[in-house]
Amino acid sequence: MRQGDFVTRISYGGDVVFRIERIEHLKAILRGVDFRLLADAPLTDLTKTNPKETLDHPRSSSPEFRESLRRLAVSQVQLQEKNQIAVNHKQKSQPAHNSYFEVPGRVLHLDGDPSYLRKSMQLYGELRVPAEGFFIPEAQMAEALQRLLPQYKPDIVVITGHDGILKNRQSVSPSNLSSYKNSQNFVNAVRVARQFERNRDSLIIVAGACQSHFEALLRAGANFASSPARILIHALDPLCIAAKLSYTPTRETISMLDIMDLTVTGLEGLGGVETRGSYRMGVPGIQHTEESV
Repeated sequence: MRQGDFVTRISYGGDVVFRIERIEHLKAILRGVDFRLLADAPLTDLTKTNPKETLDHPRSSSPEFRESLRRLAVSQVQLQEKNQIAVNHKQKSQPAHNSYFEVPGRVLHLDGDPSYLRKSMQLYGELRVPAEGFFIPEAQMAEALQRLLPQYKPDIVVITGHDGILKNRQSVSPSNLSSYKNSQNFVNAVRVARQFERNRDSLIIVAGACQSHFEALLRAGANFASSPARILIHALDPLCIAAKLSYTPTRETISMLDIMDLTVTGLEGLGGVETRGSYRMGVPGIQHTEESV
């Protein structure tokens, strides 16, 4: 076994594909490829898997996630067609192609994992979502948001990274924030964001990671959060929600029931409250410039 190898854990039935982050003596530090999971395991518990069959690249990801991306792309096309029909209907003269412009919601994405952040930023670009991303350790996210929110003034903020229930504690209670690796840090970050903008439609907050304390995140002010069933969530599920909100018109309200099919883990992995989108259509069409609207 070497650093960078793709492996699964024999004791867990090979349920999750990992990449070996580093090796310490006879133990490997593992990073989940498709799930936001950090773990360690004895080298004797690991078996190599074929890199061609792993989920390392977003475009070679699981069928469920590829379907999520397809549905996001289709929804954007449908929105564009709807906009063009509306514009053409109002125009008396010969309708012009692309006679409107788009102002999708802007995303500020904070991630406690640089690898997942890179994947997320690549996909934001492919989905035409204006986004700024920063690798911020979970314990520093609240402080970072105090600086970043006034600077970027996003419509949507994603707060994610690594989390999990600490099974090595003597008394573990799913209702206690101290039973989680980073849920308290996520809660602190959500509170800072919600203090910056109290209106849940003016600043949409998507927060949490694997097994995060869902109820505490909602109480702190998140619109959408993980994980109602305390399960592992797909590494890019928060991105899918943010991307959909970015291209949902402000006059429309969506709930988790409307977007559950855009995530891999569904209602067990993420939930939330009804929220207005952050997309606006403008007319007439304008030529693209480097200066954003």
